Amino acid sequence: MTADQLRKSILQQAIQGKLVPQDPNDEPASVLLEHIREEKARLVEEKKIKKEKNPSVIFRGEDNSYYEKFTLSGEVKCIDEEIPFEIPNGWEWARISNIFQINPKNICNDELEVAFIPMEKLSAGYGSNYSYEKVKWSKIKKSFTHFANGDIAFAKITPCFQNRKSAVFEKLPNGIGAGTTELKILRTFAETINRYYLLYFLKSPYFIEEAIFKGTANQQRIISGYLENKLFPIPPLAEQQRIVEKIEEL
Repeated sequence: MTADQLRKSILQQAIQGKLVPQDPNDEPASVLLEHIREEKARLVEEKKIKKEKNPSVIFRGEDNSYYEKFTLSGEVKCIDEEIPFEIPNGWEWARISNIFQINPKNICNDELEVAFIPMEKLSAGYGSNYSYEKVKWSKIKKSFTHFANGDIAFAKITPCFQNRKSAVFEKLPNGIGAGTTELKILRTFAETINRYYLLYFLKSPYFIEEAIFKGTANQQRIISGYLENKLFPIPPLAEQQRIVEKIEEL
């Protein structure tokens, strides 16, 4: 097994609950989902985010099958064929679009000095490495992808996507920035998902190798909806931390 194959194997084991032992004393992921719903409702009430068009909840029925319930319409459908692998007790499945903000916007003073990150300053591989240029917000607030401290970014275009160009942005000047439009940005709701667990998910074979692209041979991007509809395995928060620590130890 090559070093690259080993890294892929470790990340795949991590998101399937096979990398670290489960602890029955951990608060289950269902509690995290409830916290996310509460935080989203608060932000909608404060007009900081828009209300979702058709949110859903995924649950396991008495027949052991997985179902998705759309909360506005009340429609329920079996999604067994979509479930990619089994997860441990205490974990939950959710659609990416239901548990993260995607491509949020920044509002700040035009004269503020912020980070600008073109694609070449975002490193490929399995770490979280990047550099930035300092520029005034007025120069980049339009026609670029916004992000802030704590956001997770990944390249949506080939071959940068397959090369795992992705990172958790931290210690940005004045806490915000913008970059290439070929980035997708994810923002967590409160402290419900460990940002590095999400980063390692985005680098996992399950996320990378199942992607569908469109465009010309030289410039393809992941299709609209691939990220939003992707099923995300959520461990208890304490286990997320243990997973991240184990990955970084290895």
